[in-house]
Amino acid sequence: MQKRVLTDTRLGEKVVEAVHDSGLKILICEKKDFNSAFAIFGTKYGSIDTEFSKNGEELVRVPEGIAHFLEHKLFENEDGDAFLKYAKTGASANAYTSFDRTCYLFGCSEKFKENLDILLDFVRKPYFSEQTVQKEQGIIGQEIKMYDDEPGWCSFFNLLGAMYSNHPVKINIAGTVESIAEITDKLLYSCYHTFYNMSNMFLCIAGNVDADGILKTVDETVTERNVVKIERTMFSEPESIKTAYTEQKMPVSMPIFSLGIKLKPKAEESYKNIVINEMILDLLIGSSTDLYAELLNNKLINKSFETEYFFGRGYSALLFQGMSENPERVRDILKEELLKMQKNGIDRKVFEGIKKDYIGKCLTDWDNPEDIVSVLVDSVFTPDGPFGEMQAVAEITAEDIEEKIKEINLENISLSVIKPVE
Repeated sequence: MQKRVLTDTRLGEKVVEAVHDSGLKILICEKKDFNSAFAIFGTKYGSIDTEFSKNGEELVRVPEGIAHFLEHKLFENEDGDAFLKYAKTGASANAYTSFDRTCYLFGCSEKFKENLDILLDFVRKPYFSEQTVQKEQGIIGQEIKMYDDEPGWCSFFNLLGAMYSNHPVKINIAGTVESIAEITDKLLYSCYHTFYNMSNMFLCIAGNVDADGILKTVDETVTERNVVKIERTMFSEPESIKTAYTEQKMPVSMPIFSLGIKLKPKAEESYKNIVINEMILDLLIGSSTDLYAELLNNKLINKSFETEYFFGRGYSALLFQGMSENPERVRDILKEELLKMQKNGIDRKVFEGIKKDYIGKCLTDWDNPEDIVSVLVDSVFTPDGPFGEMQAVAEITAEDIEEKIKEINLENISLSVIKPVE
């Protein structure tokens, strides 16, 4: 097993990084003064992976929602339900599927080794049958219908459908009732053996743990050596948005909106690009800006308003979400403010204040095991390593921000509104 210790003097932290003989990437942050530990065992496999080939074989197209379906099914195998096993150890366990990853996790204050054994066991032992798949189709079908009744969720995915013409990011992570009806046990096994091979997976752990003990456990447990070469389809997506406006009527008391500015995605997302875009959002309409106060005082937004730099393989956007009686006016004001920033640049004093805030955020991210593991997992998807965010923040200049702002195409703005039923 290849192993090295990464250190960062600014953070005063160290991370053990290892690559198991199976290809599994392992990141461990020992915090002996913590009272608990947190672990994520994940795969680089999410809802957007709908077309792929493995080991040079023929291209495969699978139903939307299959990654999320797999996440549900892995907790049940011939040995029983993993949740019941965790209940006996006292651990808190969960899982989630996003656009680009599926993660299985637990947190505990005792019996860490036992909980890690459970995690490494059930994720690596799939069991599907025609009967269990049919049962799950009904359960997930109800989940999809529930989300179809959630205004904020609908607003968000309506926005993605307005911005993206071809990219599968516009499809609900759980798929549709129609798409999951096409899922079979054979398809599940095919996707599992493609994406749940160790060379496509990662194990991230932080807290009161022993790194050498963890590596020994992995070495004794993970015996697979089936490295799979995955080729993922790069969807042909135009730089322009599909449509500038979309709306839907639902039983809400006030219009809910999602606004997106479509950006040109990077071939590989670096922490520098991530932080620059997040800083642009803070400079534009962070909670301490005059613009935020103005929109709040004029009741164009309320405290539910939030922003996000939204990115992944083949997609990238600045997002703004909230509630407003006049979402179109919010859109126009944001566009006007960005145009001013493109022409006049940014306030250097405000930028330096935001930079200091980010340094503080980087420090506090290492204060509890769950946040540390989140940092470790995110780092798996960048070329910069677990300390890359702090490095990026230290290096970013006002000129970097201004250059990025000038690249924003203000014609690529889509607005999705959920309006009250009349």
